[in-house]
Amino acid sequence: MRLLAFAASNSSKSINRKLVTYAASMVDFAEVETLDIHDYEMPLYRLDREEESGVPQQAHDFLARVGAVDAILVSFAENNKTYSAAFKNLFDWCSRARDDVWQGKKMALLATSPGRAGADQVLGFAVRWAPRFGGEVVGHLSVPSFNHTFDAEAGRLIDEELDAQLRALVAKLSA
Repeated sequence: MRLLAFAASNSSKSINRKLVTYAASMVDFAEVETLDIHDYEMPLYRLDREEESGVPQQAHDFLARVGAVDAILVSFAENNKTYSAAFKNLFDWCSRARDDVWQGKKMALLATSPGRAGADQVLGFAVRWAPRFGGEVVGHLSVPSFNHTFDAEAGRLIDEELDAQLRALVAKLSA
């Protein structure tokens, strides 16, 4: 089994990258591949641009990475209650190349933020929309107050209840 893990953030200091990296470290049932969406930067989506130049190669490359795995683990950064601009642009271009961006893959969805809401707005949005774009959501978890629940030096959750929930969620990807 192959699993793709990434943060839907292009920040070099992304707490969602820290969370998804920790979650991926729990995987013992699959070969884990990671990606950085920064490697898939493209011009802002615009219909005129698509008609002139087509869908950029980076979108096709991202879709190929999704197609090559059995499951996906993603942690969403929240900007103004929705996807980060970097992820939204990548997703928009990919959805122009194929409607089923997630290609029927099992997905575990995460989100975190420094605040008490834990980026639950973007996570709720992702949970609702992933199936529309070919994702099979097996579960989701919002991690609130990241700087208080995650030990950055040790690279792990220190909140035992959240850690147990994350372990159970990751295990669902192997079912």
